[in-house]
Amino acid sequence: MSRLAKSLLIIFSVLFVDQFVKILVKTNMFLGQEFSVLGDWFLIHFVENNGMAFGIEFAGEYGKIALSLFRVVAVTGIGWYLLKLVKNKEVPMGFIACVALIFAGAIGNIIDSAFYGLIFTESYGKVASLFPAEGGYSSFLHGRVVDMLYFPIFSGRYPTWLPLKGGDSFLFFRPVFNIADSAITIGIFSILLFYRQAFNKLENENDDTKEAAEPSSY
Repeated sequence: MSRLAKSLLIIFSVLFVDQFVKILVKTNMFLGQEFSVLGDWFLIHFVENNGMAFGIEFAGEYGKIALSLFRVVAVTGIGWYLLKLVKNKEVPMGFIACVALIFAGAIGNIIDSAFYGLIFTESYGKVASLFPAEGGYSSFLHGRVVDMLYFPIFSGRYPTWLPLKGGDSFLFFRPVFNIADSAITIGIFSILLFYRQAFNKLENENDDTKEAAEPSSY
């Protein structure tokens, strides 16, 4: 199997699983509903967000459009970079796989933002319908990202002597996320842990190429 085929396999596998789980949750659960997978520390908890990964919000209608457009531009850049890596035989396949994960995760969340408002009804207090005759809950690029993976591994209280937070309760891990977020996170951390040297080498090669292409001032 070629490097391009392997990259496409990773991308389409992540997208399939991500969208399958999101559609399954959206068409079978209402917002706020949850059920246990493994005791109290792994739950499927249905939430939606207007913003970035792990439920981080980006305020306002224009902020939502700006974020969606930024995602499209970023994904275009990542896709171009991925094709460049595939063509470079010196780049390890593991590094390419990491970039493919990031690319797939970004596309997965873009699909929610771009199309879910058009093809789903609201999930407030009811299970959403797919492709309703009356239309979806919002317009193009105004959809909300579906999150469901929740790991409240343990909770407790901060020591009373701790400034500002002393005595307050805490929960680890609080964010609710999805498969696309996981792919992006795994890709980024894998590069940082295992392929930082390869990334730095590629950046240095790009700098050298740019310098060689610049006309001499002499």
